[in-house]
Amino acid sequence: MTNTLTLFTLTFYLLSGAFNLVTPQEKDKVSLVVLGTVQDAGAPHAGCAKECCKSLFLNPDAQRMVVSLGVIDHQNKSSWMFEATPDLPRQMKALKNIATFNTQETPNGIFLTHAHIGHYTGLMYLGKESMNSKDVSVYAMPGMKSFLEQNGPWSQLVALNNIRLEPLHRDNEITLSANVKVKPIRVPHRDEFSETVGYIISGPSKKVLFIPDIDKWERWDESIIKQIKNVDYAFLDASFYDGDEIKARDISEIPHPFVIESLQLFKNLPAVEKSKIYFIHFNHTNPLLNPESAQTKSVLKLGFNIARRNQVVIL
Repeated sequence: MTNTLTLFTLTFYLLSGAFNLVTPQEKDKVSLVVLGTVQDAGAPHAGCAKECCKSLFLNPDAQRMVVSLGVIDHQNKSSWMFEATPDLPRQMKALKNIATFNTQETPNGIFLTHAHIGHYTGLMYLGKESMNSKDVSVYAMPGMKSFLEQNGPWSQLVALNNIRLEPLHRDNEITLSANVKVKPIRVPHRDEFSETVGYIISGPSKKVLFIPDIDKWERWDESIIKQIKNVDYAFLDASFYDGDEIKARDISEIPHPFVIESLQLFKNLPAVEKSKIYFIHFNHTNPLLNPESAQTKSVLKLGFNIARRNQVVIL
């Protein structure tokens, strides 16, 4: 396992303020692409009258899609998505366009983390009102699987064979292809309708930890620092930079690790460990959404990274 965090060959270049991909090559067997970075409700946020959203209602930012990752096995001509967001149509198209092979409009499978609105409601686009897809594999933990089976309109997707539910089990790694394996790991979160998981995604030579939603790190029965040491990249929950963002709501009802708390927790990590960390899943109020903010510059200066849509890493 390499300790040097490298982005895709020549990575991406800057054009008109947005990152654009260099097309992956077949020699790069597996690539992971960031398809979205924003918290469930997106940006602009419904009902938001703050400065962070005012201009976005007038001039939407195409880069601000809800959190999702895509994985492409170029060698075995397969692709998968992690999360089914409200931005699913554009994210599926982006994943298809990045592939170096002819592929269907839907990926070979979709992995769900939990039953909060930004992480599964994109499944609606697979139904008869939209794509009327056939047997799209949707990977889910037992609670999430039961939720979809027993509650409409999601149960209709199952009944009409728009989706085929594939059961997952805690810490049980599954093999998707000769090059890709995935393991769900339970994390503490607001589990009103289902359990919550993150994923360890393994390619031929590198591993990714993906935890878009979790309560405070200290509530987990695992050590996040140990988890980071065991992977090459870690895309971690950064919903709120600090508590000042959400004065209008009771923070105890929406616990997440503040970025400033994560920075404190990770401050003594070696530089190579810090460089693995990519903050993701930003609330619409989070200043890390702005590449020019003082907070963004501070996080980068400390040796951490901030996930941006269209970033690609090779696994």
